[in-house]
Amino acid sequence: MAALTSAENEAAPTASAENEAAPTASAEDATVQQADHIDPTSRRARHAAEPDDEAVPRPTTTIPAPPTESDAPARPRAIGGTGEGEAFPVLAAAAAAVGFTALLFFQLAPLSGTLGLVVVGYLSFLAFYTVLVAYENPGPAVRAKVASVIVPSLAFVLLAALVLVVCYVLIRGWQSLKHLNFISQDMSFAGPLDPLTVGGIVHAAIGTLEQIAICLAITIPAGIICAVFLSEFPGTFSRFVRTIVEAMTALPSIVAGLFIYLSFILIWGHWAETHLPERWQWLAPGKSGFAASLALSIMTLPIIVRASDVVLRLVPGHLREASYALGASHWRTVWQVVLPTARSGLATAVILGTARGIGETSPVLLTAGFATSVNLNPFSGPQVSLPLFTFDSVKSPEPSMVARGFGAGAALMLLVLLLFILARVLGGRGAGNLSKRQLRRRMVASYRDARRFAERSRSRPATVVSDAPPAARGDSEEGHV
Repeated sequence: MAALTSAENEAAPTASAENEAAPTASAEDATVQQADHIDPTSRRARHAAEPDDEAVPRPTTTIPAPPTESDAPARPRAIGGTGEGEAFPVLAAAAAAVGFTALLFFQLAPLSGTLGLVVVGYLSFLAFYTVLVAYENPGPAVRAKVASVIVPSLAFVLLAALVLVVCYVLIRGWQSLKHLNFISQDMSFAGPLDPLTVGGIVHAAIGTLEQIAICLAITIPAGIICAVFLSEFPGTFSRFVRTIVEAMTALPSIVAGLFIYLSFILIWGHWAETHLPERWQWLAPGKSGFAASLALSIMTLPIIVRASDVVLRLVPGHLREASYALGASHWRTVWQVVLPTARSGLATAVILGTARGIGETSPVLLTAGFATSVNLNPFSGPQVSLPLFTFDSVKSPEPSMVARGFGAGAALMLLVLLLFILARVLGGRGAGNLSKRQLRRRMVASYRDARRFAERSRSRPATVVSDAPPAARGDSEEGHV
């Protein structure tokens, strides 16, 4: 009993010590939780200090899954050309359009006319083609396919119209062109009732060439200079000039003819006749080829300026910067860099202006009058042109005069074609596209420059470099520079 009592007495202090330690541990846990709540980094640091076997990453091996059909890249849609399966919808739509149009015009409705037949057939073809391609394609693809059919068809229509006009004029004009007298005689001894073996258009051809030559002599320098000003010197005044040029592009030709008739023929002619002596009366020519050239210049100048301005603004800027970096001035850069680079485009601008002026009729009628004989002096007397002769001939009731009018129109087209070829030859190729002759000339110039540089380097005296160190300068030498 005594032993049990002593054991119990010994265990009692131990239990009391454990009871006293429990509140202390709970107090420590509360303090740690409060510290973790205030500063979470202390908790992460404590967890990082304690090793955790479960948090250690284990090496793994990833095996890629085989590609499925949905993951395969889609084949890009063809933009141009006839793709796979594209011919069948076109042929089916064309066959359906032909059948529908024939049924509509000849069986169901009392319709007639070749133009209406073509228009209805084309619209029905577009409708059938849209329905066919809509079965297998989404909306954007359908619109793209329909547009790919409309654009080539419209281009074909325009080309067909151009070929039809040219062929019709040439066929009708061949009745006159096949006679040699048509291009070697004038109409001074021919009348409306005379056959095609009498009379010709040489007087009209000479008048056209003289008038368009004077017109281009005025408009080409003025147009290119104005275009250079608009592109190289931007500002308020250049914007004002560009606005005026764009407005004059749509100027009616009859207004230009009336302006020259009023200002040059009436006002200036009357003043010159009343105030100038007799030897200076030639300055008041009246109706003449020169007055017609002035009227044509008003029509041609805005076209050349506008087209040349667009071409000059397309010249790359780094070419100008390279010229400036080499020490060239502004005008030299324009003369030797900008204009040669845009030479082909400037030739196109001249062609457009010539095509606008060479076919005008009303300004020539108001300012140059009408003549049946050759007048080689454009500054005196009336003068006729090919467009005016064509206009006067086709309104005649006589078949021979109508044939002469179509012959003059065919000759005018051939003349424009000749001027176009001449302008393209003079304009040359585009920038960087050199012919074989130009390549040989450039190689010869390069060899000549290399030989000149070599001779210059040999002619220079040799410079002897001394191995001795430079002499030290005194304080007095350092003070003077």
